[in-house]
Formats: sequence, structure tokens, C-alpha cells
Amino acid sequence: MKRWRLTIFAACIVLFAKQAEAQKGADRYKNEGYELVWADEFDQDGKINPAYWHFERGFARNQELQWYQEDNAWCENGLLIIEARAEKRKNPTYDPSSNHWGRKREYITHTSSSINTGGKKSWLYGRFEMRAKIDVSDGLWPAFWTLGVDKEWPSNGEIDIMEYYKGKILANIACGTSTRWNAEWYSKTRSIEALGGKSWADDFHIWRMDWTPEYIALYVDDELMIKEPLSKLHNKDGSGFNPFQQPHYILVNLAMGGMNGGQLNDTKFPNRYEVDYVRVYQQR
Repeated sequence: MKRWRLTIFAACIVLFAKQAEAQKGADRYKNEGYELVWADEFDQDGKINPAYWHFERGFARNQELQWYQEDNAWCENGLLIIEARAEKRKNPTYDPSSNHWGRKREYITHTSSSINTGGKKSWLYGRFEMRAKIDVSDGLWPAFWTLGVDKEWPSNGEIDIMEYYKGKILANIACGTSTRWNAEWYSKTRSIEALGGKSWADDFHIWRMDWTPEYIALYVDDELMIKEPLSKLHNKDGSGFNPFQQPHYILVNLAMGGMNGGQLNDTKFPNRYEVDYVRVYQQR
């Protein structure tokens, strides 16, 4: 009974602390004309809120190693946990005659999760923020990003508020070109070494996007990574369409390997990407 009471007491302390921190952030941004319009604080232990998020399933993109599934993501002690695992089993979509790289894999060797707000929540402009802790071991590829609701990639527009792979943090913006599925990238990187070495990843950090009708600016811990005017971010296909003048939805995922992630080498599993909150503010 005592242990049960202590657990409830500890959970209440965590909840109250998060609420106070969230109010502090809201008050700070209110001075800049922003109001909180949506947030997930991941305070309810267990399944992820289905009103906000849905899951990707299977092999998704970029020739990555992981099979995305629901089992690898849940809420625990006020955090979203996305867990990468090394586990081998038969690929249920295996088809050696397929032209799709994912269906040619006879075995699943790693699993993880990818969640997004597509079809549920999307926003045009605002301040998007995530507080999270990432592992910077070899081959891991955690991300916090957005995609536009209209047109196929990359003509729908991609904003990588946070990506990590191969020893560096990335902030990227991508729009379409005259060649299908070929993006024009605007990118800046910071090495983990420059940020403080591997111990930097022992702590939680805050990634933020300020997206206005004039520009997109991406930050880590209030340090500007990249800022680009929307006037140069239109698709270069002659349509004049600007994918950053339409609503975007949020994605949070932990990938491995593939086109950019690199080799896993001696990376330990299971391995966690821990998210304290995701919040969206807009100017009124």
C-alpha cells in the first residue's frame, strides 16, 4: 500500500512540475504574441492519444532498417517513449519479385515507431516546439519534422526541425524541383562534438521552429540553426506553388540505418528516444 501511495505521489509531482513548466513557457511566449493552441504533454501512462496521432506501419522510406509498429511507442512517467529494438522475424510483406525495396526483405531485423498527426491535426504558421532526449549512437536517426498536407513529396514541403545522424544535428527545409521526387534542400548542421561531445546527449534539449508568412527559422536550445525567407522556398517546377503557405502536420520517429543513418556498429538495444512534450503556438 505504501509503495502504491508513493508511486501516485511521485506521478503527481511530475505532473504538477510539467504543468508549471508549460505555463512558464506559455507566459514567456505570450510576451511575444504567441498563444498555445495545441500540445501533447504525454502525461497519461499507456497508449499514445489516438485523437492526436496515428502510426506508420512497415518499411516506410529511405531504405531504412526498421519495421515501424505500434508496440515500440508508449507514454511513461510523463514522456513519450519510442524504442528501437533489434529483433529478427519474417517480413509479412516479403515478395522477392517486387520492385519495392521493403518487400524484397525476407526478414525484419529491427523495429521502431513513427507517429504523426496527419489527417488529425495540422497548422499554418506558428511556433512548433519539442523537448526531448536523443541517443547519438551509431546508425540512429531520430527526427521531429513536418510535411505539407497537399501534393506529393517534396512538392508538399518538408521541414526537419530536428534530425540526427552520423554525429551531427541537422535543420533542413526542402521544396520541390522540376524533377519528380527530387528536392531542393536548405540545410545547416552542428556536430555533437561542437555542442559539447557525447555527454550533450545525456540531457534533454529544446528544438523549435518559428514559421511565419515571411520566414522559417529553426533553433536548438534557442540557438539559431537556419533561417530562410518563404519567398525563396517555392517549388521550382514553374507552378509557383509555395508548400510553406499551406498547413503542415507533425511527425516524430526513430529510424535506423538507410540512406543517411549509417551503420549501427556496436549500438546497444533496446534504445530510446524520449520526448517530454510537443507544443504548437500561434500568433493571435
